[in-house]
Amino acid sequence: MIVTLIIICEAGFWVLLGIGLALRYLARMPRASVAVLLCEPLLEVLLLVVTAIDLRNGAEPDWKHGLAAVYIGFSVALGPQLIKWADARFAHRFAGGPPPLRPPKYGRARAVHEWRTAGRWVAASAVALALLQAAVRYVGSDGDIGSLRMWQQKMLFVIGVNVVIALAYTLFPKRDPRGPAPAERRPRSPAKR
Repeated sequence: MIVTLIIICEAGFWVLLGIGLALRYLARMPRASVAVLLCEPLLEVLLLVVTAIDLRNGAEPDWKHGLAAVYIGFSVALGPQLIKWADARFAHRFAGGPPPLRPPKYGRARAVHEWRTAGRWVAASAVALALLQAAVRYVGSDGDIGSLRMWQQKMLFVIGVNVVIALAYTLFPKRDPRGPAPAERRPRSPAKR
């Protein structure tokens, strides 16, 4: 049941996102769009409640409960960025908006972009870790919490990978193959006579 609900929540996310963007740009109903987009967090609340009820009713915690915690964590931390990403593309395609900005490719700007991306993934993993720890405490020492601990290890791995990637772009910045951009010319100072 939990896996089915996760799939329904994911599909619901995309359906609500599509309806919200269509209301905003095609129907020109921005308030209705905001109302629809604000319904998206309710999907995660529903999943959290159903998972807690399932555990309270005596279900043994397994990979499905851990997956639910991970899904909620990633939806909370990455969902807003995903909505902005889709909004920019929808506005460009259907409402004459500017083309979406592409991430920088080189140098310090790329490193900053990678640290922001890593920050979002770390936040997603931290929320998932907190939910997993709450589930461990909720189940108590009497239940089998091995699968929840396994998910916690995976979230720590996700954090480590993202920090290493961002650190690599900081320590070894990718250079533009065309060379550095020409420096702006300074105005000449008047020659002394």
